[in-house]
Amino acid sequence: MPRPSSSDKKYLELNHGRWRVTIAVPRPLQAKLGTRLKRELKTDSLAIANQLKWQVISELKAEIEHARIGQGTTPVRGESLMQEALLIAAQRNRSQSHDEDQLLEYAVDLRREELRGEPIRITQDEGHDAEPVYHPHRLATAETYRSLAMGEATPIGLHHGQFITQGGLKPRTQGDDLRAVKFLLAWCREKRVPATLEAITRKVAVRFLDDLPGVAGGQSNTTLKKYVLRLSRYWQWLQGREIVDADVWAKLKLPAVAKGPEERSFTDAEVARLLAGQTTQQMHDLMRLAALTGARLDVIVDLKVRDCADGLVTFKPQKKEPKPRSVPVHSDLAEIISRRCEGKEPEDSVFPEWPAPKANSLRERSFKASNAFTTYRRKVGVDEVVAGKRRSLVNFHSFRRWFITKAEQADQSGNIIAAVVGHKRQGMTLGRYSAGPLIEQARRCVEAVTLPTASGVVPTGVMLRS
Repeated sequence: MPRPSSSDKKYLELNHGRWRVTIAVPRPLQAKLGTRLKRELKTDSLAIANQLKWQVISELKAEIEHARIGQGTTPVRGESLMQEALLIAAQRNRSQSHDEDQLLEYAVDLRREELRGEPIRITQDEGHDAEPVYHPHRLATAETYRSLAMGEATPIGLHHGQFITQGGLKPRTQGDDLRAVKFLLAWCREKRVPATLEAITRKVAVRFLDDLPGVAGGQSNTTLKKYVLRLSRYWQWLQGREIVDADVWAKLKLPAVAKGPEERSFTDAEVARLLAGQTTQQMHDLMRLAALTGARLDVIVDLKVRDCADGLVTFKPQKKEPKPRSVPVHSDLAEIISRRCEGKEPEDSVFPEWPAPKANSLRERSFKASNAFTTYRRKVGVDEVVAGKRRSLVNFHSFRRWFITKAEQADQSGNIIAAVVGHKRQGMTLGRYSAGPLIEQARRCVEAVTLPTASGVVPTGVMLRS
């Protein structure tokens, strides 16, 4: 904690005789948040303001970060009491003496009495002392205030912004994190469960899990599992900082549901139809790269010229891949790679037709490319929709499945295929100690996959016109 001098005015300004915190908003977010965020400290003492400001600065920075990743929420005036309580809790954490603790607790108790107000009546049962009865809403506000100020109740989302910013997460995962907490908070409101970390016990977590399909609007079990996993990761992060005692979500499982038809590989006929259809040059190039590398859509769209060198394409790591992965360029892709890199700088995009999203977007770069492919795929009649499934059983990922299938049918080693497509390889020798297959082994695997030669498929090296 910084220890400012009594004259330090950094992040502070006077407003009608009282100090407040002020912090600049980055230019890209000013349309949403304004040029500066400000919050009153309700004190005319510069020394006290310097003690209180750091927690507020942290919260305002977290607010800016939430806006940057797509969920900017500005506290309303009704929340000011709770913010005040959190400031006191932060001050208690910084306290260095028993006397200071007692003074803060005394101040909290005075504030609690002020908030609950005068009794609305006095009750007295025979044989018992008279008992004051307070207005239920004012009493609840007073007790919540005291719990927050004394560190006995921590809002679920208080540390969530910090968790997200420190996690190095992809935008899509950040979105899952925000939705998971949003669903938990909505459920707490509906079930009248205090929206605090202390209130989410293992038993409460199980109740939430049972209700999650309804809270999340009937999403698939796979998606619901992601939300539970993200809550678990948040709790693990909190546990590591001794904010909670345990991960209450650990090993919780959603009820099993009957599995419907699973997404599948394209057939050769479907690949032939897709490659022969009338579409843009970039779509034809994109499909061929997917079909002859087995790479995911996002890593292809995100390629830079520097990633295509020495007969290799180097894809950024995805999922649980620990590092970038190089794949030999298939002979049928050489012309595409050469054409797309010609005359460009190393940091230029191989697919500039699909630029990176705005800085505060939760969408991946491949979002528009995915939509364009879906529209084209449906146009040429490559589709398989079943009741109860949001997505078609065939989609861009089906190229990856097709590549793996064709490599297996060409008698390529499963471990070599796994290395080429970035799957975890089986066995200790290859899985832990091997540095990976030789490039020539990987090249043989890649070249074993050939595009369908059905009538009408345009040769890979021929320029196409939309």
